[in-house]
Amino acid sequence: MNIAILHYSVPPIVGGVESVIAHHARLMSADGHSVRLIAARGSAMSEQIPLTYIPLADSRHERVAQVKTQLDRGEATSDLDSLRDELADELKKALTGMDVLIAHNVCSLNKNLALTAALHKLHQENQLPHLILWHHDLAWTTPRYLPEMHEGYPWNLLKTDWGKTTHVVVSELRREELADLMQLDRDSVHVIPNGVDMDRFYKLETLTQELLDKTHVLDASPILLLPVRITPRKNIELALWTLAALKKDFPHAALVVTGPLGPHNVNNIKYFEILTDLRKQLGLVGSVHFLAEAHNGFLPDEVIADFYRVSDALLFPSREEGFGIPLIEAAFSHLPAFCADIPPLRKLGLGDAQFFSPDEDPAKIAKIIADYFQNSMSARLAMRARASFRWEAIYRQHIAPLL
Repeated sequence: MNIAILHYSVPPIVGGVESVIAHHARLMSADGHSVRLIAARGSAMSEQIPLTYIPLADSRHERVAQVKTQLDRGEATSDLDSLRDELADELKKALTGMDVLIAHNVCSLNKNLALTAALHKLHQENQLPHLILWHHDLAWTTPRYLPEMHEGYPWNLLKTDWGKTTHVVVSELRREELADLMQLDRDSVHVIPNGVDMDRFYKLETLTQELLDKTHVLDASPILLLPVRITPRKNIELALWTLAALKKDFPHAALVVTGPLGPHNVNNIKYFEILTDLRKQLGLVGSVHFLAEAHNGFLPDEVIADFYRVSDALLFPSREEGFGIPLIEAAFSHLPAFCADIPPLRKLGLGDAQFFSPDEDPAKIAKIIADYFQNSMSARLAMRARASFRWEAIYRQHIAPLL
C-alpha cells in the first residue's frame, strides 16, 4: 500500500506529533508499505521513507502567517483563497499514486487553515486518496485557541465531518470531544494511543533487540528471568513447573533462561534435553525461552543487563550457589526476587526477597508470585503498559488493522 503522511513538519524537527509520525512511518515501512512524508520542514527518514517538500504547508511560512493574522481577526480574504489553491495544486502532485493520506493535526488545528481548506477542496472534488484524519489536539475544544476561532468558513472545517473519512484520536478524552464537536457516533472514532519505543527508551543492545524479536517475549506478562547456566544444580525444572502453575492466573506469563549449557560436564547436554522435553510436556513451548536456542555463543553482560530491564521478576530456584550475583543484579534493576532458601541467597536477600524451598510444591511458589503481581500497582502498570503502549504492540493491535 502507498501511504502518505502529512504534517507541517517531520523529524528531525522536534515535537510530539513529529515523534509519533517517525514511529508510524518506521513501522508501516517495516510492514511492507511504501511510505512518503509530506511537510514543509524536516528530512527524509531514509531512502525507503522519502520526504516531499511543500514550503507553503509550513505553519510558520511568511504568507501563511500573514493569512493567519487576518483569520485571527475573523477576516477570510482572497489571500486565503490564493494560498488554498496553490496548496491544492502542490498536494495533488505530491499525492499521485497514493492509496491513503494520513493528515496529522492539519484538520484539527488552525495553524495553517489554507492547508486545511486545500485538503477539503480536493476531498470534495474526489481528488484525494482515502483520508485518515489523525487528531492529537482540537482547536475548537482548547481554551487557548478559542479567541482565534470564528464561525463560518474556513474555521468550521475544523469542527465538521467531511464525510468518507476515517477519524483517529489519541485518547478517550479526545474521542468524546471530537464526537461531540462533529456530532459523530463515538464508536466510529478510532482511539489509537501514543507509545514508547522500548529499544530506545532502554538503550537496548542490538543483540538484545534481535533476541527479543526472535522470542516475542515482550508480549508476555509477567516475564520471569532466570539468568543462569543450564546445569542441574540450577534447578531449572522447578522454574518450568512453577511457570506452568502460574499460567493458571497469568496465561501470558513467560520464563527467560539466559545462560548457555555449562561447559564442564557433558551431562549438561542431557539435562538440557530433559528440560526441553519437560517444556513440551507442560505445554510451555513459546513461553519458556532458552536464549541458548536463539543465539549460539556468549551473551555479553550488557545484554544480560537488558533482560533485567525488560523483565518483571527474578525467579532463582538454585539448589547450590557460592554467592548469588543474580539476586544483587535484580536489586540494581529494581526487580522483585523469588529465590530458593539456601544460605548464600538468604544472607543476601534477608527480608527483602521471597524465599521458598528448592523442593517446594510449584503451585505454592506460583501462588506467591501471583499474589505479588495481583497486588503490586507498579507491576500491574508496567505489564499493562508493555502490552498496550509499546509502539510495536500499538501498530499490531490498532494501526495495521486500520490500514
